[in-house]
Amino acid sequence: MDSDRDRPKLLAQALTVGYGETAVQHDLSFAVRPGSIFAIMGPSGCGKSTVLKSLIGLRRPSAGTVQVNGEDYWAASEARRSQLDQRFGMLFQNDALWSSMSVADNVALPLRMFTQLDNASIDALVRLKLALVGLPRAGVRMPAELSGGMRKRAALARALSLDPEILFFDEPSAGLDPVNAARLDDLILELRDGFNATVVLVSHELSSLFAVCDDGVFLDAETKTAIAYGSPKALRDNCAHPSVHAFMHRDGTVNAGSTTGGQNGGS
Repeated sequence: MDSDRDRPKLLAQALTVGYGETAVQHDLSFAVRPGSIFAIMGPSGCGKSTVLKSLIGLRRPSAGTVQVNGEDYWAASEARRSQLDQRFGMLFQNDALWSSMSVADNVALPLRMFTQLDNASIDALVRLKLALVGLPRAGVRMPAELSGGMRKRAALARALSLDPEILFFDEPSAGLDPVNAARLDDLILELRDGFNATVVLVSHELSSLFAVCDDGVFLDAETKTAIAYGSPKALRDNCAHPSVHAFMHRDGTVNAGSTTGGQNGGS
């Protein structure tokens, strides 16, 4: 590849993840392009979140590699992995806000832990991040005082605090009503289009997948590996694999395209 712009932000090669001797997913290979929104798709229980944990450094894979900007994450020293971790922003499914801290203090926490910024600079950045997610006046409130949608956006503000190179979302729409889920989708698109953010999104929510994702991989629960690659819309319209087709059309969507597909948008 000729430049950093052409190199994948994130590259998984022959990745196998699991618990002990049990493989949850095996032989996964996929690339996440800079400035794209990449979906890790599949039915509940197929191992999407376990794969995500290996991508962000929470679970060492059983085999294979994860490269961040061309650097082998799991081959690096613990100190170097800690540095690479600061390039990641993570929005957990349950938002993972500290209930004993104000929203502002939650957002400020990574800045206090990993930077040498003074309090005035941190306060200014916290206000900026909260305004970015549509919560300009929520900093003084406690997480318990927020609605589910507001908590997700507050957690997103925290994920953005260190200006990460890659944002990871684990089932971001879980527990949200359609209005707040759509609002979060819009925020994700704004981050891609306005800030050229690279996003990896784990989800089985079709409306979100179709609305925001540029590319993706489909994980199969039965064979425990990837069975299709491509954008959710391409898989919906073109993939003939019965498991993928059933997943993508479970809401009654009519197939708008052919039923043949190749490696990109196929089985």
